[in-house]
Amino acid sequence: MNPWDAVKAGEVEALRAELAKDPSLAHARPDGRRTLLHVLTDWPGHLPRATETLAALVEAGADVDAPYAGPNHAETPLHWAASSDDVALIDGLLDAGADIEARGGVIGEGTALDDAWAFGQWNAARRLVERGATPTLLAAAALGLPLNADGDVTHAFWAACHGGQRAAAETLLARGADPRWVGWDDLTPEQAARREGASELADWVAQLP
Repeated sequence: MNPWDAVKAGEVEALRAELAKDPSLAHARPDGRRTLLHVLTDWPGHLPRATETLAALVEAGADVDAPYAGPNHAETPLHWAASSDDVALIDGLLDAGADIEARGGVIGEGTALDDAWAFGQWNAARRLVERGATPTLLAAAALGLPLNADGDVTHAFWAACHGGQRAAAETLLARGADPRWVGWDDLTPEQAARREGASELADWVAQLP
């Protein structure tokens, strides 16, 4: 079994055997862009025996901060674990020394936390904060955290609605946020709230002047 398929199938013993024969596989990019850690963490994530696979790759010397070698961004495996809402792999990568503040994400070249909240991966986002990630104003708004960081209040208002956070939205509105701004995915804050199932928040936004 080739290492790529072994990672996806959770065939840890087969993977270890291949790594023993060729240790360079721990750093290889079978498709020219992704390392085996990227294969492990790629969306939708939650592969069988994922934490054991992670351990095998780390023991073989895999770089937990290796960037994706694509044309538009340079996400690390932690970014991809966050985008897949895979808390177990987030913990495993951080325990193995992954940089929680590594940048290069598809969301504004930002961190794993930026990817997590933007894609609505709330378990991942909260776990990253628990593990020490520094939230931007937008991340704080989306997660209902203290709004202490600097940033665009209109964008943060949209993020608060996306995250279903009424108190944060009210605070940002009082700071001058525009509740009619058309933001990401061509959605207004009201539409972003409805997409996430926050109907009461969406109704409140809809009646704003």
